[in-house]
Formats: sequence, structure tokens, C-alpha cells
Amino acid sequence: MKKIFSIVLCFSFILLLPSCKRKKLTEVVEVPLPSAEEKITIGQPDDVSAIEGQFSLTKLPYQYNELEPSIDILTMEVHYSKHYLTYTNNLNKLVVEDPTLIDLSIEDILKKCDGSNADLKNNAGGYYNHSLFWEGMAPKSGGQPKDTLATLITRDFGSFDVFKTQFTDAADKQFGSGWAWLVVDKTGKLQVTSTPNQDNPLMPKQIVSGTPILNLDVWEHAYYLDYQYKRKRYIDNFFKIINWKKVSERYEEATAKK
Repeated sequence: MKKIFSIVLCFSFILLLPSCKRKKLTEVVEVPLPSAEEKITIGQPDDVSAIEGQFSLTKLPYQYNELEPSIDILTMEVHYSKHYLTYTNNLNKLVVEDPTLIDLSIEDILKKCDGSNADLKNNAGGYYNHSLFWEGMAPKSGGQPKDTLATLITRDFGSFDVFKTQFTDAADKQFGSGWAWLVVDKTGKLQVTSTPNQDNPLMPKQIVSGTPILNLDVWEHAYYLDYQYKRKRYIDNFFKIINWKKVSERYEEATAKK
């Protein structure tokens, strides 16, 4: 009898709890699924265009999905049509506001970016860095370079494997957002370096200065949807889509100007 009384007493006590506490015990929160209208749709690279100005978007030489599985379709679409487009539009607005920049090439603008104008540095860098990045990749590519570039990598790094290790380390150990680079320095030697944010080796006061011929974006928006915190996996898979033909062409162009 005492046992039954105790059970009834406990049940009555629960019912007499303040309503907020009872709600906490029994409340079920339902999270609605997205409606059909809210589902993500992927556009086409050719549908993206910048505001009219001095600089236009570099057209992607492939579709958003053609770098899979190294880079997924959604990452490419957001990266190109949102991040890159914003840098391009901002740069065009800044050029209009500063007559000294009109008719200058993007390379010449970068050489003037000493940090005194943070907006110009970030947006000019964002425009140039991404333009180089898109063309440095291609579907069904990767492997190792051939001919002259292969010889030069062996000359300056000892072997392709040593170069790959140095480039991987530069990308993986870049703290926070930034880029890894393969550049041709003023002596014609190949060097690997990294830069924070949207800096690049053409700007003044860089640890390693030179003409970039290959780069890798290690901002989180470039890989986080696919790889989360596993930046090293992203870097490894980047080597499967490097367009070595384009990198070789850039080397020839860089050395022809010296």
C-alpha cells in the first residue's frame, strides 16, 4: 500500500511541476525539410558576368562538375559565381574611383599594392589569384609535367616528388586563409611559397617574389563542403587536376619577358 501511495505521490508531483519545466521534459522540436523552392539549383559558368568595367571574368574552360571528384560541383559553382564574381565587381568599382589605375594591367596594379589601400589589395589579389587558379586546372589532367618544365623542376627541386612535398607543405601549413604558389623568380629559378589572404608574389614586400605559374586556393570556401577540416586530402586531390600544359605555357611567357 505504501508503495502504491509513493508512486501516486511522485506522479502528482510531476504534474504539479511548473509548466516550463514540464515542457522541457516533453517538448519535441520538429525541423522542417526545405521546400522544393528552397532546394539548391546549379547554374552554368557562362551565365555569370561581372558589371561592365576594366576587368572581366576569366571564363571557366570546363563545367562546374568536370573537376569531380577532386572538387565538387557545388563548391565550384559558389566559388566561381559568388566569391570570384564579388572580387571582380569590387575591383572594377575601385578602378573607376582611382584614375591612376585606368588602363593598367592587373599585374601592374598588383605591383602597386603595397598595403596602403587594403580594399585594392584584397580585391585585385582576389581577382588575379582566382583567374590564375581556374586556368591551372583541367579535367582528366594531373600526373607530372613533361619536357622543359619537368627538367626545370628536377633542376631546381631535385625531383618532382621533392617539389610536390614542398608545394603540399606550403599549402597545408599556411595558417588560416591563403594560397600556395609555384613562381619563377627574377633569376629564372622555380620556387615554392605561400601567402596569406589574397596576397601574391607580384605584390611588394613578399617573402618570395616572382611570376606565378601555378597556385592553390586554401581558403576554406575552396574545399570545406567536400573535405571539412581535411585540407591535406584536398591538396593531394588537387594534383590530380593540375593543367601542366597551361603551367608550362605560363613558364614560357614569364621567361620571355625577362
